[in-house]
Amino acid sequence: MRAATGRAPTRTRRRAARAVGHVPGGSGGSCGGPAGGAYGAFVPEQAEPPIPGTSTEPGSTGTSGGLRRTEAVLFDFHGTLAQVEDAVTWVRAAAAECGTALGVAPATILADRLVTAGRAGGPPPARLPPHLMEVWAARDLYEYAHRAAYTGLAETVDTTIEGLPEALYERLLSPRGWRAYADAAATMAELKAAGKRIGIVSNIGFDIRPMFEAYGLADYVDAYVLSYEIGRLKPDPAIFEYACAKLQVDPEHALMVGDTPGDAAAVAIGCTAYVVPAAAPGEANGLSAVSALAGRSPLD
Repeated sequence: MRAATGRAPTRTRRRAARAVGHVPGGSGGSCGGPAGGAYGAFVPEQAEPPIPGTSTEPGSTGTSGGLRRTEAVLFDFHGTLAQVEDAVTWVRAAAAECGTALGVAPATILADRLVTAGRAGGPPPARLPPHLMEVWAARDLYEYAHRAAYTGLAETVDTTIEGLPEALYERLLSPRGWRAYADAAATMAELKAAGKRIGIVSNIGFDIRPMFEAYGLADYVDAYVLSYEIGRLKPDPAIFEYACAKLQVDPEHALMVGDTPGDAAAVAIGCTAYVVPAAAPGEANGLSAVSALAGRSPLD
């Protein structure tokens, strides 16, 4: 495995997390957050003292609940800023690329079978074929493994459409195969206007920069930390340390925003974490709360 390079500006400390309550601004659903499926903000148990003069209300910066001045925000990608398109649209679009027009009913049946077999952005495979175990384990560390894993899973589904597994995978690589959450652009714009540095920290096996370009988000991003490029995966603390080093921020002044326990693991190095609730592609998913959590300008 490749080693991550770079060090965080200050020595980091491994810490347990505690929740400071559900954060206003979330909408709908729930996710597999660190507190038994809850969503909200999580901070290290030994957080630094609050900033004098700040509010004690949840969602404010530097509170008695443990939230502190934020200089940088780290975002997960899938499930946080964007979601894959619905499965039926995915299948019909890929089939069309292969020269086959599928109606809604047959596309729905085929989509169900493909999602059960294992779709990138969907639930884990119901059954992992032995010949794919090696590439599955390495899928977010190497581009070839990511492609081989997901095209291989699609190939386990019988279909008369020639070339469909590759077409389905190519759809994943295109911005057309994703939907940005409704509050992603406004949230990132607010953070940038407030002087916050923004990083993208993702377990991913392909380049997601084209998605940010297509959605008009690229100008807000100061650094991309992608697992397949640095050889580290969340929840490994090294990936969060690498991100903080790239943004030149002490982890205690960084907020990690994601949708899984792996994202909340950033508290191990001293970051605060916010876990967003689940939402359908293109809907609002609680990102609007991030600006309040990030709070004041780093110059304040």
